[in-house]
Amino acid sequence: MSTQKGNSSRSRPQKHQNRHAFKNTLHDTSHKTKSIVSTQVSNVCQRCKEIIEWKIKYKKYKPLTQAKKCVKCELKTVKRAYHIMCDPCGAKLGVCAKCGQDKEVVVAPPSEKEQIQLDEEMKVLLKSLPERKRRTFIRYMNKSGEEKEEKLQKEDILNKLNALKVDDGDDDLDDFMGLSDDEGDEHNSES
Repeated sequence: MSTQKGNSSRSRPQKHQNRHAFKNTLHDTSHKTKSIVSTQVSNVCQRCKEIIEWKIKYKKYKPLTQAKKCVKCELKTVKRAYHIMCDPCGAKLGVCAKCGQDKEVVVAPPSEKEQIQLDEEMKVLLKSLPERKRRTFIRYMNKSGEEKEEKLQKEDILNKLNALKVDDGDDDLDDFMGLSDDEGDEHNSES
């Protein structure tokens, strides 16, 4: 910018323009740099997430060497750089773990290991369902998969599975006999 008083618009482009984008792994391929680049930013608000991602992208991110003290529980449990709260305190209070403000928190997608574990749990739950309810659940998943704007959460899927899950097996017997609970009681009392 010009040093003239009141001149806030420049009439020329900047003198030194970048020809290539910055690459933080161009000359440094150490283990530390690779671990910093692979860091998942989570449990923070969108603005703080962008700030930390910028620091990672332009090699300004400095990871913690020791755990810091959490401002809420006052224990040395903060393991992520630039955070002021540990993850459990931030989740419990529903605030950003970096700035501490009550904003919408960005949750990290599950890691590959967690995703495999979730898939295994889902398969076990599906096997416990009878065929009719299993097909109902698969139709529900396919229908919700077609609606792109509505994203499925783990809680929604588990709620749907639990709603379909058979408790005792008594319901199947009543369905087989074609009687409701009241009619079944009357039928049993007549015998």
